[in-house]
Amino acid sequence: MAYGLGIESSCDETSIAIVSDGKDLLSLKVYSQIESHSPYRGVVPEIASRAHLEKINSLLAVSMEEAGINYSDLEYVAVTSYPGLVGSLMIGAQLARCISLVYGIPIVAVNHLEAHLAVIGLERELPPFPWLGVLLSGGNSSIYLYKGFGDLQILADTQDDSLGEAFDKVSAVLNLPYPGGPYLEEKANAYKVKKEEGNPFPKLLKEDGDEKIRFSYSGLKTAVLYYLRANSEAPPVEKISYFFQKTAFELVTRNIRKAIAKTGIRTVVAAGGVLANGTLRESLEAEKERSQFDLFYPRKKIYCTDNGAMVACLGYYLWKQKSFVGLDFKVSPKRNFEQII
Repeated sequence: MAYGLGIESSCDETSIAIVSDGKDLLSLKVYSQIESHSPYRGVVPEIASRAHLEKINSLLAVSMEEAGINYSDLEYVAVTSYPGLVGSLMIGAQLARCISLVYGIPIVAVNHLEAHLAVIGLERELPPFPWLGVLLSGGNSSIYLYKGFGDLQILADTQDDSLGEAFDKVSAVLNLPYPGGPYLEEKANAYKVKKEEGNPFPKLLKEDGDEKIRFSYSGLKTAVLYYLRANSEAPPVEKISYFFQKTAFELVTRNIRKAIAKTGIRTVVAAGGVLANGTLRESLEAEKERSQFDLFYPRKKIYCTDNGAMVACLGYYLWKQKSFVGLDFKVSPKRNFEQII
């Protein structure tokens, strides 16, 4: 049995997890910084790194105690090294270095984005490669060709705002709390759409042909703002939320269809914080039935957000490949390992 420690500190969640054999979760601890960043309606890097520094050691102690193992039992320490906020990444990296130096445990440096996709291994056997990896979060709206551990090729990216970012910006103009995702979803679920009611927002990227696969949400955000201004006396928040989601998620399913057509790959793994949205899950399930592909995403919503379990899970497979790094490994805000300097 191989015990592994996962350390996640890339943005605004501090998390430690311990898994065995890359699939059995022994402990997962997450400290969310939402309350600290809410007044600013976004993540403040200096506040984030300070919070990681204050919380990470206590989370480690509690997690090790809950797992009931000693440091000498660990086979590897997996830590997010890219991409993310550099100051935040440095906190997790330094903890990994300390553990490695004191106990002689190898370090596995993990790609945060790849870890989001690999986290499904905690709930089921991983499907055979290659996959189409659909990553939807506060910083990413992308589709990857995932050929194997450590081997990702980007097929589609956002031209401007990510889906999660659009949720936060639209919630701000609607005077909903931060982060916007759960509140917009709640409002959307409360709306009773009228029979044959038209969508007030235009189809996104409707001019794109079949050959283009890309995301763009800044135009939808602007359309919401203009619609709100035109209805400022009695803003229909529930209606706006409902059609915002409908429009935003249609682009996701359309791009999945395009990616399948382009690659011929019919295994789709969706991940990232926006996958906690129940309406998005329903949209993906419906598209799965229409287009006949295999669909996987984290069933537990805590696995959608940033967490140490996904780092420990991916770390196990990289450890088996002996993908170790030295104490001098670097962290980076860039998402391509080749770009790390």
